[in-house]
Amino acid sequence: MIIELAKNYGFCFGVKRAIKKAEQIKDAATIGPLIHNNAEISRLQKSFNVKTLQSIEDLGAEKKAIIRTHGITKQDLAALQKKDVEIFDATCPFVTKPQQICEKMSNEGYEIVIFGDENHPEVRGVKSYANSKAYVILNEEELENIKLGNRVAVVSQTTKKIEDFARIVRILMLKCKEVRVFNTICDATFKNQEAIMELSLKSDVMIVVGGKNSANTKQLFLIAKQNCEDSYLIETEKELERAWFEGKGHCGISAGASTPDWIIQRVLEKIQNLTTI
Repeated sequence: MIIELAKNYGFCFGVKRAIKKAEQIKDAATIGPLIHNNAEISRLQKSFNVKTLQSIEDLGAEKKAIIRTHGITKQDLAALQKKDVEIFDATCPFVTKPQQICEKMSNEGYEIVIFGDENHPEVRGVKSYANSKAYVILNEEELENIKLGNRVAVVSQTTKKIEDFARIVRILMLKCKEVRVFNTICDATFKNQEAIMELSLKSDVMIVVGGKNSANTKQLFLIAKQNCEDSYLIETEKELERAWFEGKGHCGISAGASTPDWIIQRVLEKIQNLTTI
C-alpha cells in the first residue's frame, strides 16, 4: 500500500510560536488549553511544568500566566492584568488581527458580523473587542434572520473554508449598503485544506490526525470525508485499526495545525506496521 503525506499539514506558525514560548517560560499556567491537542498539552505539563487552568479564577500561587493561541476575551485580559502574575501573550497573530479589526470598525460605527462558531474560544475573544452590535453566524440561514444596519464589517474565524466565507459575504452585499470585508482566514489553514482536498481525491483511505476538539482538524476531516468515504479522525496512533487498511491501495495522511510532528511520526510508523505482511 502507498502511504502519502499531504503537501501541507501539521503545526502552523502560531502554534509553533506558542509551544516555543511555553517551553522557554516553563513553570507557568495557561488560561484555557494552550492549543487543541491533549497529547502535546500533557507533554508540556510533564516536561516543562506548564499547567492548564480553565479560567482566570483558578489562578493560585502561579506567578506566570500564558494566554493561549486562541486568545481570551478583552474582559478576561483586563481581569488577568489585575492579578499578581507576569503575563505572556501567545495569541496567534492571525487571531489578534480580527480582534483589532472588530475594535477599529465598531469604533467607526460599523456593525460586526463574525463568520464562525460562537462557542469557540477564538470567536468569543474576537467578539469581545466589538464596541457596537456584533453577530456571530455559522451559516447562511442564520444570517437571513438578522436585521442589519446599512454599514457592516465582516470577519471570519481563522479556520473556516474560504468558499463558505465568500457565500456569507455575497449575502451581506445584497442586504447592506456598505460592507467592509476582511479575509481573516489563516493562510496555513487554506494551504492545509487545499492539500487534503487534492490528496483525498486519490486515496482509498484517509487518516486525519489531531485533537477532536480542534476546529481546523475537524474541518480537514470533513473535506477528506467528502472525497474519501473511508476517512478517519484520530488523536494518536493507538486508535488505528488494521481493518481500515485491508484491501486499500493508497493511504493519505494529514494533520491539524495543533498536531506535533512526534505524533504524526508515530501514526506513520504504526500504519506501516499494520500494513506490512
